[in-house]
Parts: sequence; structure tokens; C-alpha cells
Amino acid sequence: MSTLEPFPFERLSRRPDAEGIGLVASDAADRLILDESAPARAAAGPGTIVVVGDAYGALALAAAHEGATGIRVHQDGVVGEQALARNAAELGLSEAVESVAWDAAALRGAEVVLVRLPRSLEALREIAGMIAAHASPEVTVFAGGRIKHMTFAMNDVIAESFTRLDISHARQKSRVLIAREPRPGWSPAPAAAREGDLEIRAFGGAFAGARVDIGTLLLLAHLPDAPPGGTAD
Repeated sequence: MSTLEPFPFERLSRRPDAEGIGLVASDAADRLILDESAPARAAAGPGTIVVVGDAYGALALAAAHEGATGIRVHQDGVVGEQALARNAAELGLSEAVESVAWDAAALRGAEVVLVRLPRSLEALREIAGMIAAHASPEVTVFAGGRIKHMTFAMNDVIAESFTRLDISHARQKSRVLIAREPRPGWSPAPAAAREGDLEIRAFGGAFAGARVDIGTLLLLAHLPDAPPGGTAD
């Protein structure tokens, strides 16, 4: 009887992100999320697995390696999307994964959602609320990270959107929060503010939220009063 070869995490690359000593494309938290979610993924139908915040594709591609298809992946940064595409091509798994925008369609019908926990509680609140609102009522969420970046407040944030929350044993300084039984969810609206003539809109993961940070102030100070050139015909 043939057995499936282990997923080759060592072949994953961070490119086009920086690479070097101590910079890795996957870590112990990825492997713990995959191990904790293995039975749920094995029972999930085609096109019902969603991955959120997968830095370089470790979660999505390992799931594809084990036979999952139609995996939807949302990554906030374009570098992550490019790394996922490169790694998928290198491993011959491009047909199994798809990068998607962060909207209701990304989660519709999802039975299993794998999440790398963001450090921002507002970003986590947005992710949990979106999943509760748009995924299958039978969805199970496996949200994991390195313990040094996790807080007890994350439990409370997830509990706002799910009635059942289980916590895995720690392994290699990582842990997974497992959420089930979604409450009625919501589609996030951007926080709004106004400073002078500037209207500000920001979603959960935005740096500084709905405030003008010092980098934006510096940029605004160097913008011309009127943009150069004309309008497109």
C-alpha cells in the first residue's frame, strides 16, 4: 500500500520577500495548524477549504499536497500572493489553490478555515466576524500562531463570533484556537474619521486605524496642490 510523502516544507521559498539566515517560509505554528485540522480537512468537500493570512503558502500548499482542491487563499500583502504562486508552481500545485479578495465570496460555503492569527485584535475581530457571517454554519476555524504573539484577549474576540472555542495543547511554542458554531456574523465596515479636509476609512488591520499617522502626514506635506497632467478621455 502506497503512503503519501510528507509535505516538503523545506522547498518553500519566501521570494520575492527577503531571504536569509533565520528567515523561514514556514514555522511550527503552520505545522500545528495542519495537524490539528487534518481530520476536518480530510472530511471537507472540494472547494470548501479557505486559508487566511498564509504568509508564503505553507498552509494552503500542504493541504493541496494532501489532496484538497479548490482552496481559496486570502493574503493581505501582494508579496504573499506572489510567493504562494511561485511555491505552488514549483511544487506542481497551482491548479489546487486560488488567491481571492477578502469578501463574502471568499468564504461562501467554507467548511474549514485555516488562519494565521494576526497580532491586531481588530484584524482578528474582522476575520472572525466575516467567517461567521459568510461561511457554512458547520464551519470549523483553526487559528494558530506563535505563543509569544498570542494574548488571552484573542479568545474573547473569537468568542464574539463563535459559541464554542477549544484550545489545543502547546507544541514547539505554538498553539491553535479552534472555533465552531458561528453566531450571526457581520460584514465589516471601515472605521471612519475626518481630520481637516481629509476623510479617513480603515479596516481592522490598517496601521494606525482611522487616524493620520506620521508617515501619512509626511506624504501629504509633499503632495502637489493639484495632481500633474490632465484627465483621461
